[in-house]
Amino acid sequence: MPAPAPRKNHKVLGRLSLPERTFVADALRTETVGGVLLLAAAIAALIWANTPIRESYESVRDFHVGPAALGLDLSIEHWAADGLLAVFFFVAGIELKRELVAGDLRDPRAAALPVVAALSGMAVPALVYTLVNVTGGGSFDGWAVPTATDIAFALAVLAVIGTSLPSSLRAFLLTLAVVDDLFAILIIAVFFTENLNFAALGGAAVGLGVFWLLLRRGVRGWYVYVPLALVIWGLMYNSGVHATIAGVAMGLMLRCTTRKDEGEQRSPGERIEHLVRPLSAGLAVPLFALFSAGVAVSGGALGEVFTRPETLGVVLGLVVGKAVGIFGGTWLTARFTRASLSDDLAWPDVFAVSSLAGIGFTVSLLIGELAFAGDKALTDEVKAAVLMGSLIAAVLSGVLLKIRNAKYRRLWEDEERDEDLDGIPDIYEQDNPAYHLRMAEIHERKAAEHRRLAEVTGGASEGNDGPA
Repeated sequence: MPAPAPRKNHKVLGRLSLPERTFVADALRTETVGGVLLLAAAIAALIWANTPIRESYESVRDFHVGPAALGLDLSIEHWAADGLLAVFFFVAGIELKRELVAGDLRDPRAAALPVVAALSGMAVPALVYTLVNVTGGGSFDGWAVPTATDIAFALAVLAVIGTSLPSSLRAFLLTLAVVDDLFAILIIAVFFTENLNFAALGGAAVGLGVFWLLLRRGVRGWYVYVPLALVIWGLMYNSGVHATIAGVAMGLMLRCTTRKDEGEQRSPGERIEHLVRPLSAGLAVPLFALFSAGVAVSGGALGEVFTRPETLGVVLGLVVGKAVGIFGGTWLTARFTRASLSDDLAWPDVFAVSSLAGIGFTVSLLIGELAFAGDKALTDEVKAAVLMGSLIAAVLSGVLLKIRNAKYRRLWEDEERDEDLDGIPDIYEQDNPAYHLRMAEIHERKAAEHRRLAEVTGGASEGNDGPA
């Protein structure tokens, strides 16, 4: 009886397979563009809300539109937060499903590191917020505000710093953010749901059941799913549960595995994500930022961010809590389990990315609106705290990433090297005998060229040394 094969450590931050690496690269490029648009929308909102035309901003933001008979007579701000963000969470649901069935989260042992890191990165900021407000006598209602990570903004910072970051580190940030989104959704569903309308909730559940049944039977056509999705969203909104939960639920129902026997090149989830992601990153999230980030900012208001316990707790939670929580969770998991870092990465790299996760813009703003819904002034102050905390986290992580950029560039060059010019990075061919044969031929050809060059050069030198 042969001896059992030794168990290998699961290097969660190790080099990705080539197909996964390509998928992650494509996703990151799209999210980076979305992050830039999100940043532009936030800046536009701040300018609009802090100039003499700020009254027009408030008028547009508070303008109500929609069928009142269906309970959907909402302000533009609410349409952005409850409607457009459902598209964002729909994409997040697809990403989560893909990670569960085809990514790192498929293997519980390999998923341990990003899951523990994400949980620690939510628990520690909540603890920091709570401690600050216990000490300062503030409100505990905002404990969940600093728990979120904005992946679009974080990836935009990575794009500004440079494109030579190792793909495994970027993939870790993406997986971390997906898990973070999942728990943020659970927090919204559990802690910010009041006065349930069970009839509407039951109707939404029936609609989701029909949605799932149509998917299982292979029914196709946007004209079937889009109207059904709108009905489910409307019922979910009227049920008292935050309407974005409908988007997540529908995203999780999509199949994210390919059926090779049917000749599928891409799964339905991947195809739909490819179609919907530009709508999410290019329209839904930026418009949400435009109508949520417009808070009046003055020198006094910025000073109060660091003196009021609720706002100080948000800033410290994002800047300190996120970095300590994610880095500490990653280190403890790598120390006491079989999961480990890639040999190419160092702990300062992980700390830099942990600091980067302190950018908690989109979902943090949403949770801030839900947590302090009855206090407009405090809601605006918390929004200012989210902006300030995210800015500090972006600057701090940017400095750390810049320091590490030289190492990132060397790692990137190793991953991209293709000396045999076959279109596949050499690092993915090192175990292929044909690759080594090609490389031997290439080296022999280069050596022969060097010998010929030396002969020509030597001959010319002899001729020049002769008598005139």
